[in-house]
Amino acid sequence: MSELKLNFADEPSMLQWCQVAAKQVQPGLVIHLQGDLGMGKTTLSRGLIQGLGHKGNVKSPTYTLVEPYELDSLTVYHFDLYRLSDPEELEYMGVRDYFSEQSLCLIEWPEKGVGILPTADLVIELTNWQQGRECTIHAYSDQGERQLQAWQHP
Repeated sequence: MSELKLNFADEPSMLQWCQVAAKQVQPGLVIHLQGDLGMGKTTLSRGLIQGLGHKGNVKSPTYTLVEPYELDSLTVYHFDLYRLSDPEELEYMGVRDYFSEQSLCLIEWPEKGVGILPTADLVIELTNWQQGRECTIHAYSDQGERQLQAWQHP
């Protein structure tokens, strides 16, 4: 399991990294975003989605559970499972249909969907660092490993 650690002094520096990282994103990835409330999971998601070409706002899908973004090269599904009370609810919404070779799935609060969600290719953990954030990225699959390598050597 490989890992990449990044330190962001502030939100603009995180968003700047997202712009570069998005240009190297491979379709078919499942990315779990972990961290306490307010750590920047939605900010990171927004940065990647906009870096992939989305021109509008990116809001947290806290109440809808998932927000799709149809882009030129792929479809991004941004999940926020914070308010999910039972993982079985994901089955009712046809969650398995979201995961394909042509999609990128960004999942906030993935622990709420244990047993239903597929295994992550990458897990991004956000924690406090000085006045900003530390971002630790772990690869859990061959595809995740390739993505991590691309981000280590932009």
